[in-house]
Amino acid sequence: MSRQTKTYNFALILSGVTEPSAKVEDALFNAGCDDAILAFRNDTAYLEFDRKADSHEQAVLSAIRAVEKAGVGLTVEHVEPSDIVTASEISRRLNCTRENVRLLSQGKRTKLEFPPPYSGIYSQMLTWSWAEVAQALYAGGKIKDKKVVVWAEYIREVNTALEIRVGKLSVTRCQRL
Repeated sequence: MSRQTKTYNFALILSGVTEPSAKVEDALFNAGCDDAILAFRNDTAYLEFDRKADSHEQAVLSAIRAVEKAGVGLTVEHVEPSDIVTASEISRRLNCTRENVRLLSQGKRTKLEFPPPYSGIYSQMLTWSWAEVAQALYAGGKIKDKKVVVWAEYIREVNTALEIRVGKLSVTRCQRL
């Protein structure tokens, strides 16, 4: 049985450009990024894709290859939606309240083993690994679709590989691997 082609939405965060440029846009289009929009937020460039492929994995890898083929000095820094999430982002992804996420993370809503925060103990904003949260929620029956977990783990792996490639892998991240 062959897979059906679907459209996958994701973004690639880029370095090597800080403002719109016809040269960069043309190079990206000619390299195969004709299904993406180059945008900027706070001087950070990103390509938002609606890519048709047989799988999320194929869509992301083909997009990264296309960016690198453009030949205009762009580097793919990471893929969004990211693995690192706040309680607000978890609530958005689960379509529930932030309070529900807080209760889940404290074990007050269910007996599932919510993972410890990735960072933020010393700040006001805790963050978690979405791959770890999704796995815990799937194991606890809060997420029903295993594809959510597989996609989350894949994004974490791709972003880790990209961090290694550009020399930005943190010590904390290495310890969690």
